Amino acid sequence: MIEIIDLYDLSHTVAGEYLAGFRYPWEALSGIGGLIVALGEKLGSEYRQISERVWVHESAKIAPTAYIGAPAIIGAETEVRHCAFIRGNALVGNGCVVGNSTELKNVILFDGVQVPHYNYVGDSILGYKAHMGAGSITSNVKSDKTPVVIRSAQPVATGLKKVGAMLGDFVEVGCNSVLNPGTVIGRRTSIYPLSSVRGVIPSDSIYKSADKIVAKV
Repeated sequence: MIEIIDLYDLSHTVAGEYLAGFRYPWEALSGIGGLIVALGEKLGSEYRQISERVWVHESAKIAPTAYIGAPAIIGAETEVRHCAFIRGNALVGNGCVVGNSTELKNVILFDGVQVPHYNYVGDSILGYKAHMGAGSITSNVKSDKTPVVIRSAQPVATGLKKVGAMLGDFVEVGCNSVLNPGTVIGRRTSIYPLSSVRGVIPSDSIYKSADKIVAKV
């Protein structure tokens, strides 16, 4: 339930071959920057390099007030809106929305991902058509700065101080929710608004609170 094969359809990202080389998604976080540079140097003529190591598809819409730091790739038909802050190490797929005042850092966004309003997404991987409601964020560092542990039935030590959230395909996160460090959410699961989520949430579930997670019917 926490492995890449359980969470993602790798055909919906240009990072598919890269991710297939790992068992767990957080293992891929440290190589995102290098991956972007390697992919960027092989992109076709439909991509333009708007600054050093920043590639944007010709069909993407980038607001003039948006900031895109290197390295980054912005896919086809993606919209980067007013005052978006992309700090670098951001691989943004096709048909995505990066909204007003949304901040991205060291992320892979599969095709169709929407982070449209006041979101922070750091050290995270968001699966195909995952959606984060307004104001929802990933928290990627523990308050005591110790390495993040994935709180599953058998806890898994990541060895990393910065791990955000791993969202499976079609996950829906409600407005103003906080996904605590090392949160893993299975495919097609929905998170109620105003939730504080940690640990592993099963696929095809509705998260109402920490002690009330029900199966979708």
